[in-house]
Amino acid sequence: MTAKNIALLAGGFTGEYEVSINSAKNIAENLSAEKYRVYTILVSREKWFYQSDGGPVSVDKNDFSLTLNGEKINFDFAFITVHGTPGEDGKLQGYFDMQGIPYNTCDATTSAITMNKAYTKALVEGIHGLNTAKSLRLFDKDMHDVAIIAASLKFPLFIKPNNGGSSVGMSKVHNAAGLPGALKKAFDEDDQVLVEEFIKGREFSIGIARLQGKITVLPATEIISSTEFFDYEAKYSPGVSEEITPADLPAAKNAEIAEIVTEIYLRLNCKGMVRVDFILLDGTSKFYFIEVNTTPGQSAASLIPQQVRAAGMSLPDFYSDLIEGAL
Repeated sequence: MTAKNIALLAGGFTGEYEVSINSAKNIAENLSAEKYRVYTILVSREKWFYQSDGGPVSVDKNDFSLTLNGEKINFDFAFITVHGTPGEDGKLQGYFDMQGIPYNTCDATTSAITMNKAYTKALVEGIHGLNTAKSLRLFDKDMHDVAIIAASLKFPLFIKPNNGGSSVGMSKVHNAAGLPGALKKAFDEDDQVLVEEFIKGREFSIGIARLQGKITVLPATEIISSTEFFDYEAKYSPGVSEEITPADLPAAKNAEIAEIVTEIYLRLNCKGMVRVDFILLDGTSKFYFIEVNTTPGQSAASLIPQQVRAAGMSLPDFYSDLIEGAL
């Protein structure tokens, strides 16, 4: 069996560049050297390149190839682990579709839609057992009347960039006085902002993937944050949040959650692995959808690798299944 050439794409145009690099390192360490020759391609606004022993080698974007020591390398597969743009919002997916190169993530349409929190919520609305927080979508070019927001929604409110994937620019606001500053912070990240009622409850994240043709729901992780909410700092600073995998949930609740997230996966036409974040409302344990993440973090400590291990699977098998399933 000849090993396949895999382009592992990392980096991107956002503040999550470093997080993506860590994801790529962990994936590379867990791809079988017998099956795959892995080339990590770093993507930035300036250039796409492979860091060879002799220095950086630029990618030829005309046919997505590399020339190393006079030899041209074409790729059998692209493993995208770029968080945010251009790897999570459909741009790279559209490029690879045009090149005819298979990849590990959702397609361009699903990636673009799921990057937009308001559109995603509209599409999953109506799934049995799924609830969404009441919200308003604001556009940068419009006037934002704080009084109207305060009258339409119940405090506390979450203010977040509509298209951000990384919890940057998020705020929790307890009264109208806090709105202008929170809106400015979110609009600094994006020209669309989502203002959403805060759902008080236990926060969870669950991975779901199509493995060997079958949709597989991984064990859920409960996130217990010592900050007011699971923001960028809580996500990436050691000790700020506690992650419990598998989450302490009754079997019947796990079965109900698995049904809901499977329906989300199918309705959004997801491919490969995605992660669904949700809250179980205090007092009722009703399922409240937060968002779906189509290129979830893959560093050794990230949620999906934790969940794969908790399911009794090996990461090399998991990544290999994702590649072979897409090929």
